[in-house]
Amino acid sequence: IDEIEALSSIYGEDWCVVDEDEKIYCIKVNDCLDQPKWTLCLQVILPPGYPTAEPPIYQLNAPWLRGQDYMDLANSLEEIYVQNLGESILYLWVEKIREVLIEKAQTSDPEPDIKKTSEEVDEGDGDDFVLGYQPIQEDPIKMLNYITSESQEVDEELPSIHHGNPITDRRSTFQAHLAPVVAPRQVKRVLEKLYENKKIASATHNIYAYRIYCEDKQTFLQDCEDDGETAAGGRLLHLMQILNVHNVLVVVSRWYGGILLGPDRFKHINNCARNVLVE
Repeated sequence: IDEIEALSSIYGEDWCVVDEDEKIYCIKVNDCLDQPKWTLCLQVILPPGYPTAEPPIYQLNAPWLRGQDYMDLANSLEEIYVQNLGESILYLWVEKIREVLIEKAQTSDPEPDIKKTSEEVDEGDGDDFVLGYQPIQEDPIKMLNYITSESQEVDEELPSIHHGNPITDRRSTFQAHLAPVVAPRQVKRVLEKLYENKKIASATHNIYAYRIYCEDKQTFLQDCEDDGETAAGGRLLHLMQILNVHNVLVVVSRWYGGILLGPDRFKHINNCARNVLVE
């Protein structure tokens, strides 16, 4: 508990509680530049035996992080754990990651080619928000070289859509929607179907994430969309990764009620998503 409180104080907005009960946390790390080029999210689950008997369960998330870069960083984290058995190590891990990012920023490594995230919009503009269908942005890295065949009939099928129970807080309402998907075009079909519903289409934000397991490549095809709620899609995708869900699309609609919720909005988004996945 002391370590969590200290980290929350040290990292401020870069520290995110994904699920307090399950002790799932996310720390955003960058290269300390005024306009960071290299960023990474460290997601951890603290098991009951941490720190005395068990290491944190962790995941490193960054569009550019793959191959040898991933292995080198993972090995460094394992080494820190072994050198500090029985001690709290999250701070050491975060600062090691930051050291690697600063080193990348100072060397000739080109800036990672990732899509820019939109700045957080003033939520007070929610009443004027008109939602149009937004096509999936197919980042070549996230696509993992997965190529869908135009002749795959399964893509044409509209999967069943399940709607979760809404959560309301200070006049804002959050509701999750879930559909099983096995191909990107099914994701598009489900989104189009959801946006045919006038209530869903009028939501201030429709945040979504999906994960599809490609059997032949033994890789995941995954992507997410913030829809104006900066970092919300990434956090939703992180939750799905931690829960290790396959072949599913989760959409969380938020209707803004006029009162700013601060970080609580992310808690409600994740709780909605978690509940609909459990159901």
